[in-house]
Amino acid sequence: MDVFFREWERRAPGETRDVGRARALADALGVLDPGVPVLTVVGSKGKGTAATYASAFLAAAGRRVCTVTSPGLRTDRDRIRIDGRAVSDDELASLADALDEAARALPPPSAGYLSPSGLFLLAGVLHARRAGADVLVLEAGMGGRSDEVALFPPDVAAITPVFLEHAGVLGATEAEIAREKLGVAGPGTVVLSAPQPPPVAEVLRGAEVVGPGVVPAGLLPAGLGRAAAELGVAAARRMPGVPEPPAGTLREVLASVVLPARSSCHDVPGSATRVLIDSAVDRTGVTAALAAAREAWGTIDHAVVCLPDHKDVDGAVAALGSLPVTSVRLALPHLRFTRPAPPGWDVVDAAAITPESLATLGHRVIVLGTGYFTGHVLGVVDADTERLFVTSAARRPS
Repeated sequence: MDVFFREWERRAPGETRDVGRARALADALGVLDPGVPVLTVVGSKGKGTAATYASAFLAAAGRRVCTVTSPGLRTDRDRIRIDGRAVSDDELASLADALDEAARALPPPSAGYLSPSGLFLLAGVLHARRAGADVLVLEAGMGGRSDEVALFPPDVAAITPVFLEHAGVLGATEAEIAREKLGVAGPGTVVLSAPQPPPVAEVLRGAEVVGPGVVPAGLLPAGLGRAAAELGVAAARRMPGVPEPPAGTLREVLASVVLPARSSCHDVPGSATRVLIDSAVDRTGVTAALAAAREAWGTIDHAVVCLPDHKDVDGAVAALGSLPVTSVRLALPHLRFTRPAPPGWDVVDAAAITPESLATLGHRVIVLGTGYFTGHVLGVVDADTERLFVTSAARRPS
């Protein structure tokens, strides 16, 4: 399995991903032309929700859909799914073997490294071929034009809300970041967008803006995920050759969707504590997650947060207000935690977050932060991330 991280772990300071090398690897694997329609999701927030709802719609329409997202929810198996179900350990190991063999046959790296998210993307496209998928749904890891998803020009591109993230990497302004995201689209790509702030909307002025009403309200997730879910369904409807699912089937499949770490509630094993987990990293997201928790519980006893320096730390701190907070730092080399925590906050390492420690914080605990951390907590509470929606194989032609 080290093939996914080998070059990234050996990268030199300042070295960046080599998409050209990823293209050569895709060519060696024989997947540069995936042979099936592609729907690509880019944006700053809500990409996983949009990809999940798009995949659920396509499965309800009778298509065998391979979905590739980044990062995984609990494990790397979660990054690649067929009809909502994560690949098995054996399947992922087989994909890793194929990538390892092809990567070792390439010339040694010279201008950059093969990124983990890009390698999982290639593994997902390879798995789609092996599994006989009819359609691919790909979530960009970061960016658009500079991301490995750009190797597979999409039939439909869905752009979730764009804001000022990775400033200096993807662009210095919202408009520059939007141009980077839009760069994933090819000449024939149908582009759909969630409602955007004015500078982004100007860049995306040729895109079809998806407003409310695409999905019945009772089938939508709570909070900020609603716009992303409707965008995903609208994008799936524009995929070539995909019929409208029977209304009853669509309702049944969309009603089965689960979104771990998107305001999802879980019991803490061995205790009476419940946690609400949300991958919120800015003021707007934290505010929405707090509102969802208060709507569900009335009160919140404690917040556990993980906010690397490049996230909206000030906005999140303001939204948390006077809540008692434990701040968690992850031991990951690409994340920095140099900003001092506000007075009164406890600061711990991720290893300190256990079922026992969560139970000491109260009966109603909200967990917020980067996806790497919320994935860790999903593992701590043993959340089920095996399947994101349910379909019946009997609905699909053999």
